[in-house]
Amino acid sequence: MTGRTEWPGDSPDSSRAEKELSPQDPAERARAICLRLLTGSPRTRKQLADALRKREIPDDVAEEVLSRFEDVGLIDDAAFAGAWVESRHHGRGLARRALARELRTKGVEPTLIQEAVEQLDSEREEATARELVDRKLRSTRGLDRDRRLRRLAGMLARKGYPEGMALRVVRQALEAEGEDTDGLDESF
Repeated sequence: MTGRTEWPGDSPDSSRAEKELSPQDPAERARAICLRLLTGSPRTRKQLADALRKREIPDDVAEEVLSRFEDVGLIDDAAFAGAWVESRHHGRGLARRALARELRTKGVEPTLIQEAVEQLDSEREEATARELVDRKLRSTRGLDRDRRLRRLAGMLARKGYPEGMALRVVRQALEAEGEDTDGLDESF
């Protein structure tokens, strides 16, 4: 036994500060939970609401705390979405479709998602696809043309690139290596 008091709803990932708060003051607990989560990394309003619900903060208290945090700028889903798009596109090479899917799972509103992914124009997206293919191309040498095409186009598809763009970028990369690409349209 550790000798500390366990409150209802405590979990192993609750912070010590959260546990030291009176269980009778859910607003103070909600503020502490949100501040702790926001200290680690930016979060969406939905992510914070889910965390408060998980820790059994009453919905009306959670709504009040989240609205106040939004009013003072500690929660900004539009800024979160913009930063997410920039970071994940630059770092992982994700395309607009994959980025939009990730933002939906984080609870960002569709209009904010649309604005965020529009930061990436199709030229920038295609340039990133070319970079991804160029990096992976060397590891496919020695494979037959169709297998190389499937691997490279599949990698782009998993990152959310449209099929037409993926096939065009891969075909151009293979042609640049001297690979014969005649008949690729018919086989895929």
